[in-house]
Amino acid sequence: MARVPLAVARIAGMAWTVPNTLLGLIAGAVGMAFGAHAHVRGRECAIVFHRFPWGPGGAITLGNTILHTGDSLDSPCMTYAHRAGHAHEAPITYADHERAHVFQYMALGPLFLPLYLACGGVSVRNRFERAADRYALTGRGWWPWG
Repeated sequence: MARVPLAVARIAGMAWTVPNTLLGLIAGAVGMAFGAHAHVRGRECAIVFHRFPWGPGGAITLGNTILHTGDSLDSPCMTYAHRAGHAHEAPITYADHERAHVFQYMALGPLFLPLYLACGGVSVRNRFERAADRYALTGRGWWPWG
């Protein structure tokens, strides 16, 4: 059996997570009224809204959109385990961490948000966050049950 080309899988994943992406686009459009600006990042398969004016800082992914409070996703940040004092890990970038979430959304579509919340939301114990950190550190392992 022939392997499905990566482009076809990406298009299918983007279609599957459209409801989540629409939430991100609406939030991003509102943020643009308050100074955010949008860029397409092909490597992340996402539209990124930089200088998003709300939240404690950092980034949040909704489907194929990323809402980021800073100027560049290439900025360094610490892993959840490092911030919680559970491990001493090298800094990662927002781009690598959030790309893992984009891939998770593309695989799980509308199931992502309920599963993410059921796993603990924004927390060091959340398997989605641990997988995103693992991917950001190694370039592999974005699947939360891997």
